[in-house]
Amino acid sequence: MTAPALRPGTPADAAAVAGLWHAGWHDGHAGHVPDGLTAARTLTAFHERAPLRVSDTTIADIGGEVAGFVMVVGDEVEQVYVGSAHRGSGVAALLLDEAERQVAATGYDEAWLAVVEGNARARRFYENHGWHDGGPLPYEVSAGGSSYVSPCRRYVKRRVRARP
Repeated sequence: MTAPALRPGTPADAAAVAGLWHAGWHDGHAGHVPDGLTAARTLTAFHERAPLRVSDTTIADIGGEVAGFVMVVGDEVEQVYVGSAHRGSGVAALLLDEAERQVAATGYDEAWLAVVEGNARARRFYENHGWHDGGPLPYEVSAGGSSYVSPCRRYVKRRVRARP
């Protein structure tokens, strides 16, 4: 397999990001969040959201394919998703490392992210990479014209450092 290259997201990536985001979101959230939220997270909804987020998106590109992405805003790692064909390949770890670097580069010494309580795979992944469960985080979400509270955990990583 070709090694992934990290690069900033562009408007041309929006459709690929939307597809990965939709599939990954449903893999990790379905059955763990309110049913109305799951129903509102349609592929169309992700195609509407993705173009608005390319400016804070880093892409893992493998041979011209968007293999995964991460979105970082301030000290929050908002989204980390990898296509199912690339899970277990190290792409997610590379993206998470880049997210930590971005958080540190903006002057924060602690990064945080929200993980749905029932997403055991993601929680194990973060814990295996030095993140710690900082406690409950009832995450308020608006989707499809309604508001929902998603049962999440706030994961934190202290002393993130900017790397060369």
